[in-house]
Amino acid sequence: MLKTEYPNPQFQRKDWVCLNGEWDFGFERAVKGFIFSRDERKAVEIRNKKSCKYKINVPFCIESKLSGIGYTDFVNRVWYKKTVNINKKDQRVFLNIGAADNLTTVLINGKSAGRHKGGYTPIRFEITELVNDAENEIFILCEDDVKNPFVIRGKQSEKKKSHGCDYTRTTGIWQTVYLEYTPKNYIKNFKIYPDAENSRVTVCAELCGTGAFKAEAFYEGKPVGEACAKRAAVASVLQIDLSGKHLWEPGKGKLYDLKLSFDEDEVSSYFGLRDLRLDGFKFLINNKSVFQRLVLDQGFYKEGIYTAKDDEEIKRDIELSMALGFNGARLHQKTFEPRFLYFCDKMGYLVWGEYANWGLDYSSPKSVDVFLNEWKEVLERDFNHPSIVGWCPFNETWDYKGKPQYDPLLATVYDFTKTVDTTRPCIDTSGNFHVKTDIYDVHDYNYDVELFKKNYDRLMTEGYLYEHVLVDNNGRQKYGGQPTFVSEYGGIKWETDKEHKAWGYGEDVTTEEEFAERYCGLTDALISNSKMFGLCYTQLYDIEQEQNGLYDYERKKKFEDKIYERIKAINSKIAAIEKED
Repeated sequence: MLKTEYPNPQFQRKDWVCLNGEWDFGFERAVKGFIFSRDERKAVEIRNKKSCKYKINVPFCIESKLSGIGYTDFVNRVWYKKTVNINKKDQRVFLNIGAADNLTTVLINGKSAGRHKGGYTPIRFEITELVNDAENEIFILCEDDVKNPFVIRGKQSEKKKSHGCDYTRTTGIWQTVYLEYTPKNYIKNFKIYPDAENSRVTVCAELCGTGAFKAEAFYEGKPVGEACAKRAAVASVLQIDLSGKHLWEPGKGKLYDLKLSFDEDEVSSYFGLRDLRLDGFKFLINNKSVFQRLVLDQGFYKEGIYTAKDDEEIKRDIELSMALGFNGARLHQKTFEPRFLYFCDKMGYLVWGEYANWGLDYSSPKSVDVFLNEWKEVLERDFNHPSIVGWCPFNETWDYKGKPQYDPLLATVYDFTKTVDTTRPCIDTSGNFHVKTDIYDVHDYNYDVELFKKNYDRLMTEGYLYEHVLVDNNGRQKYGGQPTFVSEYGGIKWETDKEHKAWGYGEDVTTEEEFAERYCGLTDALISNSKMFGLCYTQLYDIEQEQNGLYDYERKKKFEDKIYERIKAINSKIAAIEKED
């Protein structure tokens, strides 16, 4: 299995070389008292003294079947080596790694290209001065320790085996590795601000060098607007008035193509024309109240673990979700690869940008720097995706080993997010414990349908939001009248995989009919609530031992077709908050 697609369609150049495929490889099993390397010297030592006696299929992690290795015990260090022919042609040369977990050091021909901390965001080093117009050696060292309180692991198990809602670990490279060539003057980054109401789009670009900067918009191949700055440098802002209005909406991912040129550099991109706004309890998309019918998607794959084997595997999850009447997903405890977001954009699929905060000691002030340094890279990479309708940096910040969360961490990250992105709402931490948030969301795995409905009906009749965290943890968070939705519920276990001892939130359903009755009852209670703007069911598919998905881990059906028909029918019901006043 070889992944050869361009990894980020929203920032695409023609002059690139995919480095996925077979690499020489070595690894060290975990040791007690492991300490991360302080500088590049450890990478140099391993390159010079240790062998690469294995072969691995990049970008699949060592734990995955698709890597060709499938080693699932604890690993602290993995390293990769590959010889690559390079022809610079007076251009800049960049090495890109979509993501590698967790601390990555890169050597080019034995010399340091740089280091990167964080397992979910892009790594990019300019290597122009380190390479020759001939064969060049690329050496990559990745270090990880899921038990370290300042290493963010997400749903990777901190125990030897998977358990509960934690699964097989991912160590090392797990997204595409590639070379990219640019002219001396080039586009470093850009942010796209769509304005649906006024049929225009603004492009704010960060540039390297000086020259003419031009932006051209197209719809279905036809030019619909352009703007140009004859002499731009460092930063440039261009506004394009569009000759036609084609709105990006749920289920209708109408996209404009965008061509950016700066001096001799050219970048292909796209954007969706849509506006987002909160209005009382409503979430408006293009000034229309949209009920978010979301499902939890954790981005795990049976053969690739964190990495989908191809585009078809990526698209399948979105298609399965939409076929059941969902219009989006919480992308949970993981930053998904850009190609997943690309298909969300194309298909009009609503998603929330989240991060893998589990594993971090969020009771410590030290966590502020750790988290912000990684989270800012998420915001930079994913800002332009129209499918992302909100940010949620944290999920369920329960006390860490008996110590309460450090509230300034959540407040600081919220403030930072709102400073970087003024266009989207931000939930500080999904479920608990809220500190500063635009939306008050709730996680509720209550299975008494009548009580579930009664609790949330009180929001309509009394303005009181029931939430077990409020009841059981008095004083830890306070509802302030914000827009609301139940962002986790259900999790009804239905066992299909006999290899694992099944785990789920709701374990007392014995027939498919009982499953359907509970699903429909819980879901209808939320859709019929005029103060709820959305829901998120746990979850789309099983993952290893967690078998509360609507499909199994291979994305095969778990129920008879008539059950899925009932699920789709209730999911597709017009929501109370969508009805005209």
